[in-house]
Amino acid sequence: MGDNAISYGSMLVLSLLLLLPPLAKGCDMFTGQWMKDPSYPLYDPSTCPFIRREFACKKNGRPDLDYPTFRWQPQGCKLAWFNGVDFLQKNRGKKMMFPKSMAVFDMYAPLFCSQVSLYYDHIRHYLNLHIPVEIKFDRNPYLVDIVSEKIGSVMKLDSINDGKNWLGMDTLIFNTWHWWSRKSWDYIQIGRNFTKDMDRMAAFEIALGTWGKWVDTVSIFQGISPSHYNGSLWGEPAAHSCAGQTEPLWGTSYPGGLPPEVGVLKRALGKITKPVTLLDITMLSLLRKDGHPSIYGIGGRTGNDCSHWCLSGVPDTWNEILYNYML
Repeated sequence: MGDNAISYGSMLVLSLLLLLPPLAKGCDMFTGQWMKDPSYPLYDPSTCPFIRREFACKKNGRPDLDYPTFRWQPQGCKLAWFNGVDFLQKNRGKKMMFPKSMAVFDMYAPLFCSQVSLYYDHIRHYLNLHIPVEIKFDRNPYLVDIVSEKIGSVMKLDSINDGKNWLGMDTLIFNTWHWWSRKSWDYIQIGRNFTKDMDRMAAFEIALGTWGKWVDTVSIFQGISPSHYNGSLWGEPAAHSCAGQTEPLWGTSYPGGLPPEVGVLKRALGKITKPVTLLDITMLSLLRKDGHPSIYGIGGRTGNDCSHWCLSGVPDTWNEILYNYML
């Protein structure tokens, strides 16, 4: 099956089937605030083999350990805890794929960590079940094609031949944007026209339009995952990055507002004729200036990563919300 796919068909645990109260109809899962909760994190990252070194902040020496202990509390309702057995049961016999950038491997990895924790934490109380589910990761940071031609690397804004890798999936969870600020091509092509570069927001919107024409199955679009490099945006002008941040922003809003790419994304999704569910995780993630690896990522003190996320941490909430959509 390859090292980018994992199938679950082994002994799974039934001891977590009791959930929090059912999610209220019409609940806005994306407006709320972060609260300290002693029951978090929901898994021990040291026991999970899927966490890459750059996201293992505790293992990399991060001394403050409150960042994984916050729970997202929507206004007016409660999220059901992520239940690994129930998640697999709801996707029994199905294929799920994450076509997205490595930046959002943050979401893909903890989905597996929750399954591992579910088994090891309750191994004495298991019942032998066979729940076949196939979950794949397809690294495609732009969604549209980048191909090698005689003139060099060409981004084709109106082409998604890579979409053949997504065929046959029951559920697709897309994401893009993180890499759009970086130039990973020599030329951009639209139709027969070539240019060395163009306004990235405009290119992003064209690519989303091309992707929107391709969508033909149950699709979920994970919203923009924000970075924290400018303290002025969260009311701390002296901070030039997320380094040293140890707690979330308290409250329901972010002083700097939403980044402009969120508006581009929502406008593009509004033009798609087939329904796409948006996991609008940007605001809740903006409130977590403390959740990044900073100097406790793979680059150490020279890296200062304020765009990816520590695991366990904020991406676990993204998965909780994904799970609640499936209830």
